[in-house]
Amino acid sequence: MKILLICTHNACRSIIGEAVFNKLGNPRIEARSAGSSPRGIVHPLTLKHLTRHDYDTSTLESQSWDDFSDWKPDVVITLCDQAAGETCPIYFGDSLKIHWGLPDPSKDTTNEFENFDSIISILEKRIAKLLDEKFEDMDNNDLKLLFNRVI
Repeated sequence: MKILLICTHNACRSIIGEAVFNKLGNPRIEARSAGSSPRGIVHPLTLKHLTRHDYDTSTLESQSWDDFSDWKPDVVITLCDQAAGETCPIYFGDSLKIHWGLPDPSKDTTNEFENFDSIISILEKRIAKLLDEKFEDMDNNDLKLLFNRVI
């Protein structure tokens, strides 16, 4: 299954999601991340905390969702409320759209470790629940129920 994680700036939450999905979901899930208005760089704290949790950051980059017009994800997951309100490009028309709203851990640096640990932990738990299911044989209705049930 191909999953595209989207946040407006593709610098933090969607990048974390990509790293966690690819580590825990391999080989059943291939994840990428993108944004409608990407910053062009991954937030340094994102890289710091992913590395601290033993996630590979070597291939992570801030990209536009336009870079994925030929990739054809099965599922598009928005991780920020702003991105959830944006209209996805037409080339994601057949993709299942899911919203997993998460707070931006880089906004409040007074609780930096707690904020990043929380987002990483939430995504690890959701992905572990997904991997307990035989989602490869599900239709879009069942997939939508599953993705919403793991929240």
